[in-house]
Amino acid sequence: MDIISLDEFYKEIAPVEGGVVNSLLPEGINKEIGHFNIFSMADLMARYRDKPFMPYNRRAYYKISFISGRNRAEYADKVIDIEKNALLFATPKVPYHYLPQDMDQSGYFCVFTDEFLIQSKSGVVLDELPIFQPGGYPIFQLSDEESDDIRFIFKKMYKELASDYAYKYDLIRNYVLELIHYGQKLQPATSLYPTHTASARVSSLFVELLERQFPIESPHQKLSLRTAKDYAERLAIHVNHLNKVLKENTGKTTTDIISSRIVQEAKILLKQTNWNISEIAYSLGFEEVAHFSNFFRKQTSLSPVAFRA
Repeated sequence: MDIISLDEFYKEIAPVEGGVVNSLLPEGINKEIGHFNIFSMADLMARYRDKPFMPYNRRAYYKISFISGRNRAEYADKVIDIEKNALLFATPKVPYHYLPQDMDQSGYFCVFTDEFLIQSKSGVVLDELPIFQPGGYPIFQLSDEESDDIRFIFKKMYKELASDYAYKYDLIRNYVLELIHYGQKLQPATSLYPTHTASARVSSLFVELLERQFPIESPHQKLSLRTAKDYAERLAIHVNHLNKVLKENTGKTTTDIISSRIVQEAKILLKQTNWNISEIAYSLGFEEVAHFSNFFRKQTSLSPVAFRA
């Protein structure tokens, strides 16, 4: 599962001339702390007529979308169908898949970094806000009246971004916070989804997250996900639910699967590299060589040194 940066996002949606994305970057943004931009959904959908979907990826930025049209949003264990209008909040911590069900799409979305809403300027800490907490339902179905309210806020941001007002980004921050607080007062959409489908998705995404960490190609590379809790948080589900799903689908616990894959990589590194044991231990997420040695011996009945010999 890739982590899409802002640069990659712009390359996906805009022409590139001379290696630099033009036309869509807001004027004066390089002088601003953080990054903010806003887009018309209809304009971008016109670019994607041959590819009307968004890959299931994690973004390296925050995104708030006002969606008008038939769509489906998929998270690890959630499928939420949007029939008409919805407000969607996306955080860099949680991967999701967004799939338009037809080409009749309109609305707006904005993207911004955590630096844009830095606490000293906004008064909030983004990841402490309920709307961006893992495990929640960050999609809100909207009535016609609520849609008019949200559309009006986005239009104000759209208009302000194009203005030459010296303090326009301070004003836009207020509009973004208005959207966030509006969303936090709404009732989240919790459409029903088939249990077996959700279970299969969780298993598949877990395996993908696991395999994306390998191979280890440098002693300076380090596993970012080491425990069952790490994977559960990344998938925005409870660790007990992840264990239950994997046990039902594979017969093994989350920890057993992770340990097996780490041992597999450890054997490759011990046999095919000249890295010392300390370097291998570090790259596999062990802070102490002794912890790695004990782990490896428990899994293989051999010490790392004996296995390498």
